[in-house]
Parts: sequence; C-alpha cells; structure tokens
Amino acid sequence: MDRLAALEAFAAVAERGGFAAAARALRVSPSTVTRLVAGLEERVGIRLLTRTTRSVRLTDGGTRFLEYTRRILADVTEAEESARRERARPTGRLVVTAPVLFGRMHVGGVLCAYLTRYPEVTGELRLTDRIVNLVDEGVDVAVRIGELAASGLIARRVGASRRVLVGAPRYLDGAPPLRAPRDLQRHTLISFTPLAPGSEWSFQRDDREVRVAVQPRLVTNSGDAALDLARRGGGLTLALAYQVADAIRAGTLRLLLPAWEPPASPIHLVHPTSRLLSPRVRLFIEQVVKTARWTFLS
Repeated sequence: MDRLAALEAFAAVAERGGFAAAARALRVSPSTVTRLVAGLEERVGIRLLTRTTRSVRLTDGGTRFLEYTRRILADVTEAEESARRERARPTGRLVVTAPVLFGRMHVGGVLCAYLTRYPEVTGELRLTDRIVNLVDEGVDVAVRIGELAASGLIARRVGASRRVLVGAPRYLDGAPPLRAPRDLQRHTLISFTPLAPGSEWSFQRDDREVRVAVQPRLVTNSGDAALDLARRGGGLTLALAYQVADAIRAGTLRLLLPAWEPPASPIHLVHPTSRLLSPRVRLFIEQVVKTARWTFLS
C-alpha cells in the first residue's frame, strides 16, 4: 500500500464528506479511494470513518488521526516546495577536491568565481594527490587527471594535459646529450611519485612503448618540490604540461623528447551517482565547462 496516497485519500474523504467527492478531487476512481482508506484502517487497526448510505463521518479515533495526517501532508508539501526551491538556486556546502598543483593553479579560481556568483553556497577546496573516496569523505565533486578506474561515479571530461619531460637550461648546458629515452640513464632525475610511481619511466612513439629503469636523485610526492629542484638545475623530471607551461614560456625550463610523449591524460570532473543532481553541484560543473580552459596540449 502506498502510505502517502492512503493518507491523502483519507484526508480528502474527511474534508469533502464522501468518497465520490474525494475521488474527483484526487482524480482517481471512487474504488481506488475506498481501497486506500480500507487499507489504511487495516494498517492502523481502528475504524477511521463511519459510513452510511447518506454520509461519511469521522470516528473519534479518525478525528485524532486526521490531525496527524494533515500535519504529515503539510510537512511533505513543505519538503517538496523546499526541494523545488533548492533545484532552482544553489544553497548549502560544496566540497571540491583536486590534485594539489592543479587545484592551486586552476580549480581555486573557478571555485572563487562560482562562490561570488552564488552567495548562498559555502565552499571547501581540499587539495590532495591521493584518490579520495567521495562518498566516505563527503566530497561533492572531484577533479581527476588520468584514465579513470571502473567505479560507480559519474564522470564529465573537461580537458586534457600532456605528460612532458623537462629540465632547466643551467642543467642541460653541462649534461650529456639527450636524444632518446635510453639516454636518461646518464642523467640526474627527479621523480614526482603521483605521476611516475614506480622504478621505471615510460615513453611512447609510433604506438611503441619504451620503459627506462630510473634511479632518481630525489623522490617526492610534491610537484612543487620536484619542479623547484628542476628549475634550480637539479635534474630532469616528468610533469604535466599545465604544471610547467609558464616556466617553459619564461625559459626557466625546456621541453625535452616531445616525440616520445605518451597520449595526453584526460581531465574529468567526477561525482557520486545521483538521479537528481543538486543545483550546487550541477551549476559548478556547468561553470567549469563554460569558463575553464583545461586543455593543455601545446
């Protein structure tokens, strides 16, 4: 039995004084109203209405039960109206997570613009290079770079970034020639673990993958630390293009072995599965799609 429909049928009969009038108000058949009310009476264990050939009246128990019924139906109506208002404009708290460097360089600005546009939303930006469990950690949207593992999350591709090899002129000027990935074994290397977690660096050319064993001078989970040492002439490092675009333009880093770069890594927004996406999440995703330029391929 649909309990809400039964309460609506009972209230309609009580307020309109009959089953036929209630059926017309609810736009259902009289037999449907009769069945719903009978099922409700059976469920609560008391007779709610006294029926005669001429009228329908509330019993004493039915009178008291009607007060609760009206309160419940009013609460349901208020909840539905609140949900419709929520659907129309974003409110509440939006939690976004992103990789540390990408979040600092690109996500923070988009989120600030979003919060300026929607003042009834409060935001939280969590920057971490680990994969966050969105449901367990209460995250609404995550920015993820790279191919996505199978999951129950909804993903929207919003860009892509090349993986590049870079080094500073002050290092390269005195370093051995670098013409192919195998030459890296003669160089000083800096490993940024979220991008190159193992003891090998991979490259690709003409659909052929080449793996090079590496023994980095520095291993770090901080992109800032890896790039700072590279800029100081401390060695070569792998990075994503967005991380080094400004440094390459400024000449403090040089792009190396571009012909050996693997395919670009996609950038996605992901969020938990939801049939009706909350407006604060939906509008944040729309803002990223409309305003962010997160394609780093040149």
